[in-house]
Amino acid sequence: MSTAGSSTFRSGFACFVGRPNAGKSTLTNALVGGKVAITSSRPQTTRHAIRGLVHRPDGQLVLIDTPGLHKPKTLLGERLNALVRTTWGEVDTIGMCLPANEAIGPGDKFLMRELASVTRKPVFAVVTKIDLVSPEKLAAYLMSVQQAGIEVGIEWREIIPVSAVANDQVDLLAQLLVATMPEGPPLYPEGQLTDEPEETLIAEIVREAALEGVHDELPHSLAVLVEEVTPRADRPADKPLLDVRVNVYVERDSQKGIIIGKKGTRLRDIGTASRTQIEKMLGTPVYLDLHVKVAKEWQRDPRQLRKLGF
Repeated sequence: MSTAGSSTFRSGFACFVGRPNAGKSTLTNALVGGKVAITSSRPQTTRHAIRGLVHRPDGQLVLIDTPGLHKPKTLLGERLNALVRTTWGEVDTIGMCLPANEAIGPGDKFLMRELASVTRKPVFAVVTKIDLVSPEKLAAYLMSVQQAGIEVGIEWREIIPVSAVANDQVDLLAQLLVATMPEGPPLYPEGQLTDEPEETLIAEIVREAALEGVHDELPHSLAVLVEEVTPRADRPADKPLLDVRVNVYVERDSQKGIIIGKKGTRLRDIGTASRTQIEKMLGTPVYLDLHVKVAKEWQRDPRQLRKLGF
């Protein structure tokens, strides 16, 4: 039920869950209308619960983008799973993303069972990537989502098909999510897209650029730390320049070679792609100083995990 047209304003928190690569980050970006969550063709790239803000006449949604829940193999994996469950406890509504172009698998059923056991909150089944399937396939898939819910004992508030890429039913999803929020004033100022610190967003941009088109062994082994963001002292006020110093951490020397590339070409490409996005986000010219460092086995070392923000 929409609250548009009435004077009731609603605001609250929602999160998208789903197995890795289910389209959660792309959907967050489509709803927010700005790029705040890292989107990559590699599964398992979201590390931080990034909040995106959706401003509407009838309400405000604070979207929390969680890492995909998965069977953990490292200390990092265990911490990411704990982060997901904590987030579920803090939001008003949950949307489970299920890609229409892939059959419902054991990973999806595992997640549905987890949701059924931990929450009494409204849970939406958000069927993503509908632009990739025929109407007949979509109809059959929607039935299978309904059936899977019955089997695991989860009662969907709604099953809603969307395409973030084609902007199909994204607005309707926002309207339905807002309708489940508690009544109350906006939680953040109009026009703001996220409350993440700039350093976090810069690190995510660099990580996304570094992951584009690399081999499978890299995604989990890559961490990015922003060392400093400082205005260049000798610049006139009307021509500012920001110095941004960033370290990219990998676990092995061989991975360092992959990131740097032949004669440094790959690192230069990463720098160029990142700088363009960072300048767009900050609205200021940037001098980006990128370094690649080896932090051996950082995913299994509690001290290093702390240093890298996990």
